[in-house]
Amino acid sequence: MVSTRSTALGGPPPVALTIATSDSSGGAGIQADLKTFSALGAYGMSVIVALTAQNTTGVSGVLPIPPDFVLAQLDAVNADVRIDAVKVGMLATADLADAVARGLDTLRELRPGLPIVVDPVMVATSGARLLDEDAIESLKGVLGRASLVTPNLPEAAALLDEPVAPDADAAADQAVRIRALGCERVLVKGGHGASYEANDVFVDADGSVTWLHAERVDTTNTHGTGCSLSSAIAALRPRRPDWITAVRDAKDWLTAALAEADRLDIGAGPGPVHHFHGWW
Repeated sequence: MVSTRSTALGGPPPVALTIATSDSSGGAGIQADLKTFSALGAYGMSVIVALTAQNTTGVSGVLPIPPDFVLAQLDAVNADVRIDAVKVGMLATADLADAVARGLDTLRELRPGLPIVVDPVMVATSGARLLDEDAIESLKGVLGRASLVTPNLPEAAALLDEPVAPDADAAADQAVRIRALGCERVLVKGGHGASYEANDVFVDADGSVTWLHAERVDTTNTHGTGCSLSSAIAALRPRRPDWITAVRDAKDWLTAALAEADRLDIGAGPGPVHHFHGWW
């Protein structure tokens, strides 16, 4: 089990904020983020940018929140509560991405060095598209505010407008070029790859490349894996000495959550990972 202990013995837990979309089935989005924060010992807050009507078999509707009200939510929590880390998830539209970019600028001005993890959600596990075609350029503006960006292989290809990387060398090359879009670090997740391992490639702020390997878990219950990994990194980063340690520990936690996912038996389609595998 990944340690959730605070760096300062007896100190308060870190406060993590998720800026993302609601998943009515509870397996991804805001709900997965808040579960992840809690499982890893962080206090979770949320700014909801859109609602979805979805279950484990698919997404049947997306309702964006007005951008001004998204910023009102962010202003409200920021005016009152210390924020130690931010995770950004599905943004749905160009207007929402533009608003969130402005909100992140405000947070960074008030708290230089604030860890910001951006998961560029574009397509659901079920195949439903979750980002408007015209929103990709606006999403790149959000990436430019990120401490870490965590695309999967199809998302990395979409950000670069090219085919999905066919092998490890191509994935590493795409990760390096995504970092050139303006973010500080990149983690390209290999869960969609064909290898018997789930191999992720991490490019740090100094340009160094590190591969992270884990045995692929044999389960169809993978709903919310990307949301959960990015929020785990955000929850752990304030209590880890560097980014690579936070990423490794988050990946270990997610692998265990996948290994226990079949215990939940949620829905008729791909179910969620077991966020509370270390507690229930």
